[in-house]
Amino acid sequence: MNKIKYAAVGTGGRIPMFIDPIVSRFCDEAELVGICDPSEVRRTYHQKRLARAYNIPPVPAYAEFDRMLCEQNPDVVIVCTPDYSHHVYIVKSLEYGADVISEKPLTTDAEKCRAIFAAVEQTGRKVRTTFNLRWGPGASKVRDLIARGEIGRVRHIDFEYLLDTTHGADYFRRWHSQKEYSGGLLVHKSTHHFDLINWWLDGIPSKVFALGDLVFYGKKNAIERGDESLTRYARYTGVEEAQIDPFCMTLESDMALRGLYLNAENETGYIRDRNVFRDGIDIEDTMSLIIKYRTGAAVSYSLNAYCPREGFRASISGDRGRIDYVEDHTTHVITGEQKIGPDGGVSMRLTLQKMFAPPIDIEIAKLEGGHGGGDPLLQDQMFSRNPLPDPLMRSAGHEQGAASLLIGAAANQSMSTGEPVEVDSLLKFDPQLSRLSQLV
Repeated sequence: MNKIKYAAVGTGGRIPMFIDPIVSRFCDEAELVGICDPSEVRRTYHQKRLARAYNIPPVPAYAEFDRMLCEQNPDVVIVCTPDYSHHVYIVKSLEYGADVISEKPLTTDAEKCRAIFAAVEQTGRKVRTTFNLRWGPGASKVRDLIARGEIGRVRHIDFEYLLDTTHGADYFRRWHSQKEYSGGLLVHKSTHHFDLINWWLDGIPSKVFALGDLVFYGKKNAIERGDESLTRYARYTGVEEAQIDPFCMTLESDMALRGLYLNAENETGYIRDRNVFRDGIDIEDTMSLIIKYRTGAAVSYSLNAYCPREGFRASISGDRGRIDYVEDHTTHVITGEQKIGPDGGVSMRLTLQKMFAPPIDIEIAKLEGGHGGGDPLLQDQMFSRNPLPDPLMRSAGHEQGAASLLIGAAANQSMSTGEPVEVDSLLKFDPQLSRLSQLV
């Protein structure tokens, strides 16, 4: 049996989740035939890293995407470039004749999303959007309880996400701090959370109202708070004064950060460790949303990116009871290495309380791997020819990927205009559909 041929474009910190299992766990049925990135330093870093870690020959590496497609003829292309360019590589891959696995978010706005939809319709190829939060054991148990009708019909979800001053701050050091590249946190980060909510509800969002602002990061906020001393340098690495800054992150001490970013600066001009209290940041760090669904359910959502701890709390109210679910996350920064501890750095608590009954603590299976053990399960679905059955329908195509992205896009528009936004005004799904599971 011929192996399925995979190629990857974009070799930053996220790519190991995709290419490492291809050359290790699934090497009998899958083959990594190429990696592509305009940076020779990053390409070479991953070539050497994979060869050393898995004792394999150097993977072919390319600066030009079209050349990689023509020479390697991949069956599937993995897209892990900066968010704003996802649609370019997705559309090119589909037109070439390959299926696509896209890191979330699918893209950054509705116009680019429509281009992807048109290419899927024209070519008949498939696009998978990777939402690893669906695959965590706690989130999966919540979906199972709701699907079994344990709390009746869900009417409301209150979802609060906390990003801490390590992980949260890191978005403000990187390209993510410019909305033109990331769509802001409501697209880049919150699409994870919106997808989880969509999937739990099995619902298609219909209307979004949002408020948000930059209230903590940025030079102006630091000065107003009395932290002017933290604004005096453009970056952290190599700056002696910055070493006592609690927000300092240097690229020299971590092998992956040094190899992928510091060593590539002369080639790319990209600075990975910019000061989070500088001018020029145009994304929000504090956001609140109200989301209405075609099913009639409503959601209140908040995200704050400067909290002393990290994790989320979801309270799910149905007409027969309530689910309270909490995840506490260990702090981390994405570097480009596979560093996964027991339980994926996640602790979970789940309580079910039916009406007129005492609360019940629900046991959650403990799994190893990133995102609470969700990453290995998702990788099995992506790369195994015979993946395990998935009755919870956790895999997502381009339409389900768009359903979460469009909440963020609608929220960005709502914050700009001060008005609620109809999701159908951005991209219209079949008006007769109300369930997420009815979308690809």
